[in-house]
Amino acid sequence: MCSDQGVGVAQPKALVVRGGWEGHEPVRATELFIPFLRDNGYAVRVEESTEVYADAAEMARADLVVQCVSMSEITEGQLAGLRAAVEESTGFTGWHGGIADSFRASADYLHLVGGQFVTHPGKEPCERQGVQEDNYLPHTVNITALGREHPITAGVEDFELVTEQYWVLHDDLVDVLATTTHPARPWQPWHRPVTCPAVWTRRWGAGRIVVTTPGHSLDVLEHPSVRAVITRGMSWATSTASAS
Repeated sequence: MCSDQGVGVAQPKALVVRGGWEGHEPVRATELFIPFLRDNGYAVRVEESTEVYADAAEMARADLVVQCVSMSEITEGQLAGLRAAVEESTGFTGWHGGIADSFRASADYLHLVGGQFVTHPGKEPCERQGVQEDNYLPHTVNITALGREHPITAGVEDFELVTEQYWVLHDDLVDVLATTTHPARPWQPWHRPVTCPAVWTRRWGAGRIVVTTPGHSLDVLEHPSVRAVITRGMSWATSTASAS
C-alpha cells in the first residue's frame, strides 16, 4: 500500500485497486492514470487487492475508486463494503476487464455495475494462431446522442480501434454514452449485427459509476479518445465533482 502524504481536508481522495489476471497488466495500466489523478489534485492510495473494500473507514474516506481487477474473486464482506461506499457517494470507475469482467461468480457485483463481459469475437478460424491477436478486430466506437451531450464524451468523435471488441450483457439502468456493433460474420452463430454498450454510466444511490470497455492493452489505453473518456470519467464519477 502507498499513499500521498500531507493532503488538505478538501483534497479529493482516489483509491486505486488493482490485481487479478496479469494479462491486463493491472500495475502498468493503472500507472498510466495515477499521474492524471495527482495532477488534478487527488490524494492517491494504491492497493494490490480488494481487501481494502472491507475497511469501512477507508472506504468512507474515498471520493473515487479506480478498479483494475480482471476476473479474480471477492468476498461477501469486501463486496458489501464497495457497494455501501458507492451507495453513499463514492465514485466507481475502470476499464475493460478490470471492471466489466471482475468477480464473475458474484451476481451482486454484476448488479452494481450493470453490465458484464461475455465474449470478444475473434478472427476467422483459419486466421487464428493461438495468440491474443486472434481476438483483435477492427471496429468502431460510436458516440450516442446522449454521449454527445454528456461531460464524459462531449466533443469526442466516433473512433476506430483494432483490439478486443467487448460483447456485454447489460440492464436498462445504464446510461449508454457509446456503443459498438458486432457484425454477423459467416463463421459466427448469430444471425444479425449486435450492438453493445462500449461506455456507460450508472447512478447507484448517491454514487456514480463509469465503465469504459476498451482498454485491453497499454496502447489502447493511450489512444487519445480512450484516455479522454477514462480520465473524464474519473472526474465525473468523483463524489465531489461538480459535473451533473
